[in-house]
Amino acid sequence: MLTLFSALVAVVFYCTAACRQMLSLTRRLPVRQGLVSAAGALAVVGHGIVVYTTLRAHDGLNLGISETISLVFFLIAALLLLASIKKPVMPAAVGLYPLAALSVIGAVGFPESSIEYGFTPGMLAHIATSVLAYAFLIMAAGQAVLLAVQTRALKHNHLRGIIQVLPPLTTMERLMFELIICGMVFLTASIISGFLFINDLFAQHLAHKTVLSLLAWVLFSILLWGRYQRGWRGPWAIRWTLGAVVVLILAYFGTRLIIQLLHG
Repeated sequence: MLTLFSALVAVVFYCTAACRQMLSLTRRLPVRQGLVSAAGALAVVGHGIVVYTTLRAHDGLNLGISETISLVFFLIAALLLLASIKKPVMPAAVGLYPLAALSVIGAVGFPESSIEYGFTPGMLAHIATSVLAYAFLIMAAGQAVLLAVQTRALKHNHLRGIIQVLPPLTTMERLMFELIICGMVFLTASIISGFLFINDLFAQHLAHKTVLSLLAWVLFSILLWGRYQRGWRGPWAIRWTLGAVVVLILAYFGTRLIIQLLHG
């Protein structure tokens, strides 16, 4: 009962915050950052309870696909709230909060029993850094989508509506790369901890995940090199960011889904 009530709270307030932010971006209502943050905070509290109750298992963790996606989006929503204290990142809530709401529905409505036991501290560090890497880099993808909308509007001289509310283009781009750098720190730690604490990362059930994770790391590394050595920006940086995030998502969720379908 607590899980269902918490899920309802999370979904309602995620949708409320996203709708209020959308109305602000489209200039239909004045900007009220406090209202969006308050609704987001209530949603995060409810979501946190859902994450705790769905992941918890006797002497282990339930790391099913729906539960893991819910955990990632819980971290995204929480990080978005924390970052919004000093950074203008809350416009990304328009897209990320509805996805967080869907992740709550998935965890509660489509639970998966995939309980794993015997976690060492090293393995827990690998899981934690992996989830944080996903959270930061998916946030960067959300920022990239907003940046694409802003770039397109400026290119076609659409200077009303969302353009009047979003921060300047250079600020939006800088935020995207700051999120990528944070994500890369955790992705690097995740890869290193994986090689240190997991036996045979290139075993049959882990090979695709390992290869795609390494490929995503290479793509993000090239993007950061291009940014700071060649001055990459604009549509080129946006497309590269979104492509690298897709590869990273496929590294875990895509391979897990394919493996489950094959076993099914």
